[in-house]
Amino acid sequence: TEFIAELLKQGKLTFARKLDKRITYHDSCYLGRCNDIYQQPREILRAVTEASPVEMEHRMSKAFCCGGGGGRMWMEEQIGRRMNQIRTEEAIKTNAEVLASACPFCIQMFEDAIKAVEAEETLKAMDIAEIIA
Repeated sequence: TEFIAELLKQGKLTFARKLDKRITYHDSCYLGRCNDIYQQPREILRAVTEASPVEMEHRMSKAFCCGGGGGRMWMEEQIGRRMNQIRTEEAIKTNAEVLASACPFCIQMFEDAIKAVEAEETLKAMDIAEIIA
């Protein structure tokens, strides 16, 4: 995302068409809390949609994990709700059509959660690279 944001800033990357979708952005653990990269993904989404992403309640350094960190995606939880479903429900509350992230693990977790909460008709998980393609 830093590279893409820099190309945008330098005018070396432009978009022939803008995405007409309401987008919310999930701050992944490694990109966000581990590397303090919060603004660049939002700059990219603003450039491709001409609108700021709608923010979830928990964002940036306060964002929840998607549930896939530390290999939890392969773990069957016994008690309570899955983190990916909790986070997906938070995205649904924004009325976004796209739940964007820059982490392939997060995208996989959200694709599974969107099916589990039966939101396939209203919400799609997409990587930022997929959005700008």
